[in-house]
Amino acid sequence: MKATLSRIALGILLLVSCSGVMRAQEATAKRNLVVRRDPSKSSPILARLAKDDRLTLVQATADNGYYNVKTEQDVIGWVLASSVNVSQPPVTPPTPPIQPPPSGQCDDTLWSHVYHSYRLIVNQKCISVTGTIVDATSGKKPDGVRHEADGDTHGWLKVDSQFQNLLNAGNNSNEGGNLVFEIICKYPVTQADAKAACSNYQNQVSLPPVGSHVRIVGVYVQDTFHAQWMELHPVTSIAVE
Repeated sequence: MKATLSRIALGILLLVSCSGVMRAQEATAKRNLVVRRDPSKSSPILARLAKDDRLTLVQATADNGYYNVKTEQDVIGWVLASSVNVSQPPVTPPTPPIQPPPSGQCDDTLWSHVYHSYRLIVNQKCISVTGTIVDATSGKKPDGVRHEADGDTHGWLKVDSQFQNLLNAGNNSNEGGNLVFEIICKYPVTQADAKAACSNYQNQVSLPPVGSHVRIVGVYVQDTFHAQWMELHPVTSIAVE
């Protein structure tokens, strides 16, 4: 038991001390599974996870067939290594040769309302991108954006040709070759642990209809979950051009 506690303490220390140097590796649950106190099937259960729930690896290597992980509810424990899919460490693309908008054009206060902002790698603090809004829902939503459980939009911007270098392999494989944009706290939050981020805040950014040619100003980031695509998240403004 002492050895196990020492391993956990060391893992947490490494995760904290390296946070400014590298991004912690992420994983998702392959199926319903349990988080245990120690790397053993006889150890007490600390939490239960559903398929596709997200995890952060405290240690990159398995111990006795278990990964030491941190859940989205900040529970630290052990899960069967065979029951999770571990994402490859994100590769940060080179900073695009695009000048940021004038200082102050992005609303820095929005960052405090971003749900689990630690999953995002900031590539450019403020950027202005033009393109056409396209339907990200295959006609399922009239406004053409997915209404995420954390209250954010998940929209698609078909960027103009000069902004093609903002896309990566994840955008091309999972997002139809489009740049994702997220207006935070736009819709009612249905995810319990995300409610605090949008507490006492309602985003006033207007969403133009599908087909509009727009200029979007926001933070250019890489989402280290999912397929590690690139996003404008959070969005400060959208103007029709």
